[in-house]
Amino acid sequence: MKEQELRRRMILVGAVMLIAAFLQIFQPYFIYWKPEFFNQPWRWWTAHWVHVGWIHYLLNMLAFIFLPFIFPHLQNRFLLIMMLCLPPLMSFSFYYFYPDIEVYAGLSGLMHGLYAAVALFFLQFNQERKFALLVLGLVWAKIIWENTMGSLETAELIGSPVLVEAHFVGAIWGSLLAILWLIFIQLQQHRAAK
Repeated sequence: MKEQELRRRMILVGAVMLIAAFLQIFQPYFIYWKPEFFNQPWRWWTAHWVHVGWIHYLLNMLAFIFLPFIFPHLQNRFLLIMMLCLPPLMSFSFYYFYPDIEVYAGLSGLMHGLYAAVALFFLQFNQERKFALLVLGLVWAKIIWENTMGSLETAELIGSPVLVEAHFVGAIWGSLLAILWLIFIQLQQHRAAK
C-alpha cells in the first residue's frame, strides 16, 4: 500500500471514529426512534453511528478499523458511498419490515453490510477471491447462527440486547448495493469500450 493511500485510510478511519464519538456524547438525539421517524430524518443515518455505550463503541470501532486494511485495494470512495447509502436503507427496513423495533443504536448492522459489500466487490479479483469468499462466508454464517441459535455473548459485554435483525438487514443491503455497484462498473466499462 502506498504511503499516500495509507494516509488517506488513516484519515478516513480517524474521521469515522471522531464522528461516532461526537454523536455518542449526544446519543439521545441521534438514535433510531420510531415515533420521530419522519419528523427527524437525520436519525436515518445517525442511528447507525451511535452506540448503547462506550464499550459498544469500542467494539464496533475495532471492527471498522480492520476493514480498510484487510482488503488492501479497497477504495475510500466505495467505502464512503456504502457508509452513506446503507444507513437510510436499514432505517427504512426497520420502519417497514420490523415495526416492533422502537429504538436502535449501533454500528454493527452497518458493519455487517460493509463487510458483505466489500467481500462481494472483491470477488472480481483473482488474488483477493479466496479471502473475500472466506469473509463473505463468515458474515453469513454468523447471521444464520444468530437467527437460528441466538446472538453471541455480545449482549453481556455491551450491556444491551443485540438486534440481530440489524445484522441481517445490513448484510442484505450491503450485498445488494455491492451487486449494483459491480453492474454499474460493468456498464461503464462496456460504454468506454464502444
